[in-house]
Amino acid sequence: MLEKALSGSRNYWLWIAGLMAVIAVAFMGYLQQWEFGLGVTGMSRDVSWGFYIAQFTFLVGVAAGGVMLVLPYYLHDYKAFGRITILGEFLAVAAVVMCLLFILADLGQPKRAMNVIFNATPYSMLFWDALVLNGYLLLNIVIGWKLLEAERNAVPAPKWIKYLIYLSIPWAFGIHTVTAFLYCGLPGRGYWLTAILAPRFLASAFAAGPSFLILLCFIVRKVTKFDPGTKAMQTLMKIITYALIANVFFLLCEIFTVFYSQIPEHMDHLKYLFFGHGDKVALVPWMWTSMFLMLSAIVLLVIPKIRNNEKYMPFICIMVFVGTWIDKGMGMIAGGFVPNAMHTYHEYTPTPLEILITVGVYATGLLVVTILYKIATQIKEEVNA
Repeated sequence: MLEKALSGSRNYWLWIAGLMAVIAVAFMGYLQQWEFGLGVTGMSRDVSWGFYIAQFTFLVGVAAGGVMLVLPYYLHDYKAFGRITILGEFLAVAAVVMCLLFILADLGQPKRAMNVIFNATPYSMLFWDALVLNGYLLLNIVIGWKLLEAERNAVPAPKWIKYLIYLSIPWAFGIHTVTAFLYCGLPGRGYWLTAILAPRFLASAFAAGPSFLILLCFIVRKVTKFDPGTKAMQTLMKIITYALIANVFFLLCEIFTVFYSQIPEHMDHLKYLFFGHGDKVALVPWMWTSMFLMLSAIVLLVIPKIRNNEKYMPFICIMVFVGTWIDKGMGMIAGGFVPNAMHTYHEYTPTPLEILITVGVYATGLLVVTILYKIATQIKEEVNA
């Protein structure tokens, strides 16, 4: 089926060439980081996880969000998701690829990743994170490819594939739960030391993932003859509504618990994020923007006439996606390191090189999703012709 990706219009090849050019430039920047080390980034002794891990944390949620299609379609036989499920599975593949690339970028030297294999231990959350991420990637590649191949050949899918589908559902919850445990298992970081972190991660995942998928569906509808289906997108919007409300509710629970208990090491992180500390106010406008976007999106989403109107869908999805990206990306990571364990404030700002490498990783993810979507939509068009 790979031959489907080797044919396309002029615009298709211009898009591919543009992505390849961005990846090449970013790779040159990565070679500079490889040579000089992580000293070229904005990270320091106080902030040892930065922009790379922020993107990793967010994209794990985008990957996990695909379960919101798989679960209703395969467990509850929700037919409306029949045309769109493959797009969710392939989006999960691209998202996990980006997650792994961001981890490699954050390690400085990629060979350090082998330590997880050579020194594997069940007592390490990094070991479990590597296991669930690579496992989820493999599951989605096999499931998506075999189902698409069966549809192309007009034959039933292999019986064993349904067991992998059932396995992928708890696995999707697992990838983000384990990621949350990476943070909340660190007792020296008050902002992350909460049992509700995993539910917060999952709620934001089930809002951000489907939001990005809907945006991709609008693009697919515009540039191909394949229509993912209006009913499917409207159902996803309803899922986004509940998930985003849950995400904001969990955050408000967190704020109440922290400030009602008056525990300084917990309060300081939230105060820094939303009000700053002296002249340390780098994240304040970002966090208020995030809250405004998420709360405004909730107001629009709870009104059915607006939520189901395709004119407003893309704008609402962008609001949800950007709002959760800020909150779960830079807010979650930088907020956990500032102030540090000694209550000293050292702000973190990503360097231009970090941003360049990050853009390169996103370009790689878009290249993967473009190729996979090209294959999927062409086969869907042939089958429905």
